[in-house]
Amino acid sequence: MSTVPKIYDKSSPGLTAPNEFWAQIRHRRCARLAYLLTSLSILLLIAYAPLPAAAQAEPVDKYMDPNTGFRLGHYRAPTPDSVPNATRITLAELRALLEKPDVALIDVMAHKGAGPDPSTGQWRLSEVRKNIPGSVWLPEVGKGRLGPFLRRYFQENLEKITGGDKRYPIVIYCLADCWPSWNAAKRAGEWGYENVLWFAEGTDGWSEAELPLQEARPVPIDLN
Repeated sequence: MSTVPKIYDKSSPGLTAPNEFWAQIRHRRCARLAYLLTSLSILLLIAYAPLPAAAQAEPVDKYMDPNTGFRLGHYRAPTPDSVPNATRITLAELRALLEKPDVALIDVMAHKGAGPDPSTGQWRLSEVRKNIPGSVWLPEVGKGRLGPFLRRYFQENLEKITGGDKRYPIVIYCLADCWPSWNAAKRAGEWGYENVLWFAEGTDGWSEAELPLQEARPVPIDLN
């Protein structure tokens, strides 16, 4: 007995028009594709989203000595807002301090020249340095590592300037964005000086306020 093919008839229950059937198939495929694309977008956003600040690894500063905490190079760069074992002061606070007799100003700006004369210890300068009036200039003591001569030079002059009084106010500075002053202030504090003050803006901040500077001569160093 032959089978007669079933012909679509709108009145026949359970049958779908061919166009409607394929439209439904396309709709389902598009819906599934949209779902997959949305899911993929969410996964990509999660994968590449920046970590919260607390979860990000702290950048390692290659110029900082991890053992001592001193800056070892690239000295002309932005400094932190504070320094261990010392107190940062503003220009106004410095000016108020200088109205009192018992305060020491120490300029630790590195010299420009050929270094100290081996026979006399006098610093051979190729460029004039101007600093805050009344300052004592001790070049190179703000390095991250001090050799035996510079260490003794800094220690002996600190003792001389303060008269051996570890509570005597000491203001240490160089230029703005100058790590040697940060190093020197930290080091003086570690040596037991209890009133170390750091003027981070240095002679840049002083001259910007149109305050006078004086031509400086560094204290000779004993190389014997």
